[in-house]
Amino acid sequence: MTDPDRIWSEASLRLRAEIGDGPFSSYIAPSAVRLDNAGGLILVTPTAYARDWVRKNALRRMNELWLGLDGLNRRLEVRCRAEVGSAPPASAVLSGNAGDAAPRLAAFASTPHIAPAAPISATPISADGARAVRAAGLQDRLTFDSFVEGQGNAFALAIAKQVASWADGHFNPVFFCGPYGYGKTHLLNAIAWEAQRLRPEAKVVYLTAERFLSTFVKAMQDRSTAAFKESLRSADMLLLDDVQFVGGKTSTQEELLSTLTALIEDGKRIVFSADRAPMALTEVEPRLRSHLAAGLTCPVEAGDRELKIAVAQNRLKALSALGVVQGEANPEVLAQLVDRTPGSMRELEGAVNTLAAAAGSRLSSVSVDEASTLLGAAMRGGPERRITVDEIQKTVADHFNMKQADLLSERRTRAVARPRQIAMYLCKQHTTRSYPDIGRRFGGRDHTTVLHGVRKIEELMPQDDQIARDVEALTRKLRG
Repeated sequence: MTDPDRIWSEASLRLRAEIGDGPFSSYIAPSAVRLDNAGGLILVTPTAYARDWVRKNALRRMNELWLGLDGLNRRLEVRCRAEVGSAPPASAVLSGNAGDAAPRLAAFASTPHIAPAAPISATPISADGARAVRAAGLQDRLTFDSFVEGQGNAFALAIAKQVASWADGHFNPVFFCGPYGYGKTHLLNAIAWEAQRLRPEAKVVYLTAERFLSTFVKAMQDRSTAAFKESLRSADMLLLDDVQFVGGKTSTQEELLSTLTALIEDGKRIVFSADRAPMALTEVEPRLRSHLAAGLTCPVEAGDRELKIAVAQNRLKALSALGVVQGEANPEVLAQLVDRTPGSMRELEGAVNTLAAAAGSRLSSVSVDEASTLLGAAMRGGPERRITVDEIQKTVADHFNMKQADLLSERRTRAVARPRQIAMYLCKQHTTRSYPDIGRRFGGRDHTTVLHGVRKIEELMPQDDQIARDVEALTRKLRG
């Protein structure tokens, strides 16, 4: 027998039986037999990690099986894909028909097996911009140039630019947190684009938590977790969006913790985002929560009216560049649009898109009344009810069987102080009020008192089940 395809088919059957399905699927199955420049046979693994594993644990036995079947007494060497580039399949070269042989060698054996999960892609922007965007899950319009700076996000923007510049001495990991729809995903996209532009050779990996979870689950099902781990741990920068969604999934959290630890030890850059601060992610296990909070927690706060108007103007400018609209909108129209779209920046952009599509070239002549008619239901409220400080105070007081006036009083007993801190925490989570504004509404307290109260509840929630249950119950009540 001299055909490499047939030899590998037989040898791989025996090897699988000897080392087991798990190691075979993780390290051998994703590999392929190729021909090197000197005409020798090589087993090409997808990663350097898999190459090293094969050399240490399987190469000697692999060659014993191969030599027992190969009439030409050839030996196999092992290389990783980065070392050999696009070497042709061995049987294709030897038979002179690459098109027919490649699919057969890709199977590695005549018996069927589960294909390995596709590796997670980086963002090679310099190579092919449009294709890289689709592959990496990034959106090409979410860059620093299109991000609108305001009072609630200025600090977050400054930190994002520092991370993207690969500056030394930055905090690691960086954790952006805040309400949905106010720019966290935009910042992570912008970091990825800029970091790759400045260092085209670097491997920048952007993932949503949902994709991280689904890819990891598929890797476990396919027994290809080694390739999954390598695709993450070889990153120079890892950005994981909406990390709160890994909560409650034990094995996924363990893998994320291992990845996080490995990357930090190697000095790699890590960026996360979530709808809450790390220590408020009560469904995330304590060790992972502690690692998430070990770097810099950077709040992205809900935008004020001025920022929302700037966002609306910026969106119209972008639509104008695309030829969707002509001219500028009346300032009164934009003001009404902002005031009657109480949701997040995403919903505001949706309302702006609706106005632009309806007005078109008549944008500059659209009046306030006509804008109301054009937008219709889009301007009559957002997807969720606006929660007020007064409502939070009343709900908390009722929950703890006390008076609302007690929360505003000077009393500092634990029976009053703790509910007051919970109320402050909920105000920061569910309203757009600043720390000083919240303090004024709690009996004229200083903003540092509010900040201390919010951080105290964030610290206690992972440790005190009763406080966590109280916050969860109050949140459900407030959301109706």
